[in-house]
Amino acid sequence: MRTARSTRKLARKVSASDHCRGSPLAKTTLVAYGDFASPGCARTYRTVKKIQKKMGRHLLYVYRSFPQPNQFPYSEEAAEAAECASSQGRFWEMHDSLFEGGAPTSPVELSRRAAEAGLDLLRFRRQMSGREHSPRVRATRDGGIRSGVSAAPAFFINSIRHESSFGLATLLAAVQAAAVGESERVEVGVRSNRKPRV
Repeated sequence: MRTARSTRKLARKVSASDHCRGSPLAKTTLVAYGDFASPGCARTYRTVKKIQKKMGRHLLYVYRSFPQPNQFPYSEEAAEAAECASSQGRFWEMHDSLFEGGAPTSPVELSRRAAEAGLDLLRFRRQMSGREHSPRVRATRDGGIRSGVSAAPAFFINSIRHESSFGLATLLAAVQAAAVGESERVEVGVRSNRKPRV
């Protein structure tokens, strides 16, 4: 089944600076712009987990933060917390905790999630208080805006915007169609699940 998509494409290609899960050799790349504080993004997180399980090594998944602070409290702080975790090589642990545990409601809650993710809390709190990762979060969001994203969640399959619904049946069908060559292939030079230098 071919899913309706516009010709809008990613303004910034997937690169080694992205947060990636899966094989960098996968034919299909799914890029998500998400907000850790959004209930809608939490629902699509569960959908993506099922797609990853179904596709296995045939899918490279990329997550980019798109905070929406005017809609959700602690949206930006949650995105920055995930980047703090990334600086300690624990991005995906924090990513999963933020989506599975419900939207964060306070700095104390973010610290609790950081502890559960196995982070050095002193370092985490220092980075959070200094807003050290705010520029990266802002730059990632700006990249989404240049790609035509106005709200999260938003998905791109092999660099092309997925314009249909985000339910499992529709999104999985679009990803599978791309896997058999019905969509453009994006060139990626990414590392997968590697810990960043600290």
